Amino acid sequence: MRRSTTQLAVTLAGFLALVATTVLPLQPVFGEGGARRDVVRQEEQNLKDALDHAKEAVDHGKQGHAEALLEHAEAALQHALKGDKDHPHVGNGIAHLKEAIEHGKAGHADVATKHAETAVMHLSQGKKVR
Repeated sequence: MRRSTTQLAVTLAGFLALVATTVLPLQPVFGEGGARRDVVRQEEQNLKDALDHAKEAVDHGKQGHAEALLEHAEAALQHALKGDKDHPHVGNGIAHLKEAIEHGKAGHADVATKHAETAVMHLSQGKKVR
């Protein structure tokens, strides 16, 4: 091969290597679900975190701590929104967390606690279906 042909071959090989590494997926084609599995795991973790914070909100609400209830209800809502929002129980849990936050801001710890308890019930049911 002449020098220009060698340079062309090296350039072409480099270009193909670049295309192959950018276009092909990083995970194996025949893996165990790949990216979808990771998304499902993240949704499950978010629902678990939402449930944990919602339970904390209930505990603080029963003690009459509206501000702590509010803090945990807001954290639970953020995690629930990152979960599987299409699941009916999760959607209902989100709605009750929003109500708990609204009543918590108004200082109504008793009503906010009831909504947080209902959110815990729904989030627990949404988690079990997985």
